[in-house]
Order: sequence, then C-alpha cells, then structure tokens
Amino acid sequence: MRWRGVHHVEFSVLDYDASVGFYDRMFGWLGYKSFWTLDIGYRSTYYMARFPMPHSYIGIQPARSGDRLDHGARPAGIHHIALWAKSRKEVDAFHRDFLVKTGVPVTDPPAEYAVYAPGYYAVFFDDPINGIHWELAHTPRIPSPSAYRRWKRALAEEARRHPAWKRSPAVEALRTLPGR
Repeated sequence: MRWRGVHHVEFSVLDYDASVGFYDRMFGWLGYKSFWTLDIGYRSTYYMARFPMPHSYIGIQPARSGDRLDHGARPAGIHHIALWAKSRKEVDAFHRDFLVKTGVPVTDPPAEYAVYAPGYYAVFFDDPINGIHWELAHTPRIPSPSAYRRWKRALAEEARRHPAWKRSPAVEALRTLPGR
C-alpha cells in the first residue's frame, strides 16, 4: 500500500531565473526549503515542505518550448496543483500578505468549498510568469460540527442536481480500481 503519495512534480518554466525568484518568495513564505539548485545535465531547483524528512517535493527547470499556460482554457495537461495549508488563518494570511501584496493573480479568493470535504478552505492563484495554476488549501483533521453540517448540506444539494445518482454523493464518488 502506498503511504506517501506523490514523490515529486517538476514544471518546465518559460523564464527560469524569474521563476526561481517567484518560487523562492512563494515557497519561502510558506516555510519550504530549497534543497537543490544545481546543473547536473539539466538545470533545476527543488522545494520541499518538510526537508530533510523524505517527502513530496516540487521542482522547476527551464522549458525548451511552449507558451504561457491558460488553465481557464482547460488544455490537456496539469490543471492545477494544491499545496497543504496549516490552517484557514494561513490561507487568509498568504492571500493578504503574499498574493495581494506582490500582485500575484488571484483567480478565486479564500473561501470554503464545503462540497469537497468538511471545512475545506482554499485560495486559487496563477504563477505570474508561467501561468501555472496553484491552490493553497486547508482541510482540518477534525472538522467542526458546523463544517460537517455544511458538508452534508452541500452534498445533499449536489444530489438534488444529479437525479441519476442512486446513492449519496459520498458513496457515489467511490470507485474500485483493478488490483494487481
């Protein structure tokens, strides 16, 4: 059974130096560490939230071709990447003190997305250089009773919009994958 999730993700960026500057500021604000900026056959910079503990990390490297991404057009490829936030307060502070203050394009300001999970709270924004779409999201380990009730109401509303569903959305969403 897998227990760590994604090992790492790498993005090819249009302007490597400007992108390193942006991601250094963004990941630095969030408490990440940059643990690698070397050229060993390819130029790359990596960021990790819990360095040096083995954990998922994010890398960037210079693109050889391509254009700025437009997530709204929904082209094939990655739509967005979501980072964990420690709390709603961190989401709000990141929005106010980093995104707004530095002019980063915010596509969706901080809000609760009750249908995703009890207490799910996030902000969505675009990398101003490459157009990579990001989310900073908080999901509480133990949601409040009111967050749980909002989630149940949001699921019930979705069920009303989808009369073909025969079971609750929480059950309807589960699928069994083929094994080995």
